[in-house]
Amino acid sequence: MSSSAERDFVTAHLDDLHADLDAWLRIPSISADPAHAGDVAASAEWLAEALRRTGFPTVEIWQTDGAPAVFAEWPSADADAPVALVYGHHDVQPVDPLELWEHPPFEPTLVETPAGPELHARGAIDDKGNVAFHLLGMRAHLAATGRDTPAVTVKLIVEGEEESGSPYFADLLRAHADRLACDVIVVSDTGMAAADVPSAVTAMRGLADCEITLRGPAIDLHSGSFGGAVPNPLHALAELVASLHDESGRVTLPGFYDKVRPLSDRERELMGRVPFDEAAWLAGPAASRVATGEAGFTTLERVGARPTAEVNGMWGGYTGPGHKTIVPAEAHAKITFRLVADQVPADLADQVRAWVQANVPAGIEADVHVPGGGVAPCASDLDHPAMDALLRSIGQAFDTDADQVLFTREGGSGPEAELAGILGAPLLFLGAGLPTDRIHSPNERVLLPMLYRGAEATAHLWRELAGVRFSG
Repeated sequence: MSSSAERDFVTAHLDDLHADLDAWLRIPSISADPAHAGDVAASAEWLAEALRRTGFPTVEIWQTDGAPAVFAEWPSADADAPVALVYGHHDVQPVDPLELWEHPPFEPTLVETPAGPELHARGAIDDKGNVAFHLLGMRAHLAATGRDTPAVTVKLIVEGEEESGSPYFADLLRAHADRLACDVIVVSDTGMAAADVPSAVTAMRGLADCEITLRGPAIDLHSGSFGGAVPNPLHALAELVASLHDESGRVTLPGFYDKVRPLSDRERELMGRVPFDEAAWLAGPAASRVATGEAGFTTLERVGARPTAEVNGMWGGYTGPGHKTIVPAEAHAKITFRLVADQVPADLADQVRAWVQANVPAGIEADVHVPGGGVAPCASDLDHPAMDALLRSIGQAFDTDADQVLFTREGGSGPEAELAGILGAPLLFLGAGLPTDRIHSPNERVLLPMLYRGAEATAHLWRELAGVRFSG
């Protein structure tokens, strides 16, 4: 490992990062549970105070109709300095099932592993760890450059409802668009391909969902008297969801692929550079026996660059102990769709209804509920000069050249498209998570050396972005 002033500062102040995480991760800021509304508010208060302690002269808590967000700004003293906006979130996922946690989810626990020390806690990486490294990174940037203000004006917007679908975030962005105006958006809610593979996310998928209810008889019927003679909604539902994909693994909704932007040869080549051990991936958090999906695409392409449809839940009839011999009156299913570049969430409503209508048998009534909104897909401009600055920053933190930093795609979804669209700025992604971090699952963890590199990379980034000339 080489040395730099940024790295030396980060290394000398790791205890500060550890102390911040130990305090923040103890706050159970579960936005999906109304019982934790006070904890989400306390999390915002903690972050606001931490930002003031770091030196940000402007720190505000912005209330919404849901959970509060935190805004901070540190103007650069340099005339015409670019403005960078960091996005993250301070809410966390629920912890159920609690019995599967090896350590209490809100008691941060240090675990030594062959790969390095891990910190186990809900939010350790998603997303409190990814936000916390910016506190140390800012201090390292100032110390390394000898500046009293950052080389670029740095703003942060850290929302409190990302894990609940960011229902009020777009309204917040529009209401404060003037305060959030920026030249570039730095998203810190993602990760890298592996601990020894410096990489940058370049795209995130969108999301749309639906709930389908099939109705047959007016009431549950005796299966001996009526079974085999009237339509069974659960049978119809099983056939319906079985028709969601064809024999090649493609989604069968009419028009589903009409707007999908094909992967270019360059994009496939870039994704192909990322080291990927499918057997290890299957044996890891996936715990799956096989890999499957759309024919003609690799596993990495399927989870990052191709649209999907997944049945999230099915229910109906009797599921208690023993038997209840009925033909059920209703059957239900929840389905979500991950979308890629150029797909529009609003298009899914008509597509789902047309698919259901074509596949429901006579005697079954269908009710399709597709909530409005959804999440649009987003992507970075690989040729933007700010991307070069990001690659140089990551390369310096990993002791490699910028052209050795690989590109990956994030299979999940978030409000990044709204950020870019409302604020009119390009997206960069700088996160320290790993595919093995068990986000959204019991025993979430972060490999602490990844946070150290994240802090160093962001310290380099503010210096590197200062030299970028943004149009407009």
